[in-house]
Amino acid sequence: MSISAQVSELDLEDFDGQLTQTIVLSNISWPTYQAMVADMGNHRATRIAYDQGILTLKMPSKLHEIINRLLARIVKTLTEELGLEVVDMGSTTLERADLEKSAEPDTGFYIQNADQIQGLDPDIPDQLSPDLVIEVDITSPSTQRMNIYQDLGVPEVWRYTKQRGLVIYQLRSQGYAETETSMAFPQVSLVELNVFLTQRQSQSENQVIRAVRSWIQHRALM
Repeated sequence: MSISAQVSELDLEDFDGQLTQTIVLSNISWPTYQAMVADMGNHRATRIAYDQGILTLKMPSKLHEIINRLLARIVKTLTEELGLEVVDMGSTTLERADLEKSAEPDTGFYIQNADQIQGLDPDIPDQLSPDLVIEVDITSPSTQRMNIYQDLGVPEVWRYTKQRGLVIYQLRSQGYAETETSMAFPQVSLVELNVFLTQRQSQSENQVIRAVRSWIQHRALM
């Protein structure tokens, strides 16, 4: 059965694929966490988060990845059409040994600081967090990850949930606050982004991306 042809890929109620699973382990030391990450290797689907002794393993579902990759394509399309640079870091591990905190986002991007990431194998300073992180919550809340991103200084998080759709969070002095516009893309509102996501229920991914391009190009002519 073709998922795209017979069910809405953004409608969890009709999705019969495996749901995202999470495992939480307590009292895990930082050296033990590092050893586990090394043993698991880089070629794995599992996302790992660590927060001062609490280790979380997230195994994304097919639906989770469909939404994640669509949002990632939207981000990269916006950078192309707006003349911005971008470095897509995927789920590269973000960690601070001094804080004993680490997380692997669904996708992380350098946009404002893309010029600081040079070459195919850049040496990225621990203090230089991605400018934008995507988190998709289908059945596993990302509360722990949001706390980690806050401590790591990630300035903006796009968080998708079934209940609310996409929500934009920007880092303020008191923590993350919901906003209607993106820091990375001030020209784009949250309402518009959710419209594009809703279109995916009845259109292909490429059709949605073409709609994003057309909307940005039309806006530039206004």
